[in-house]
Amino acid sequence: MKFRILLKSFNNGLIETACQQLRGTLVSDVENESIVKGVVSLPTKIKRFCVLRSPHIDKDSREHFEIRLYKRFIDVTITSPNILDLLLKTELPAGVACSLKILEE
Repeated sequence: MKFRILLKSFNNGLIETACQQLRGTLVSDVENESIVKGVVSLPTKIKRFCVLRSPHIDKDSREHFEIRLYKRFIDVTITSPNILDLLLKTELPAGVACSLKILEE
């Protein structure tokens, strides 16, 4: 079975540690016979907002904010269902969203 693990986070450091942690658990178990195809970085989504500093006067004075959304994915091919249990029990850092998608059976 082929799976795609998609990770999303607003913090680049957290998503890097989560990717290393997932890849380490999948690669370290030699007996599981899992094939891991790298950590692929997707383009960073940047949302920028412009807000007036004062609600009444001085329209030229503005503040700029931005939110960056980082995404990574890992493709995994497994042969035994024990690896899937291992993936589901893995603890990821708080602030990292993880989704699992089945590509092939």
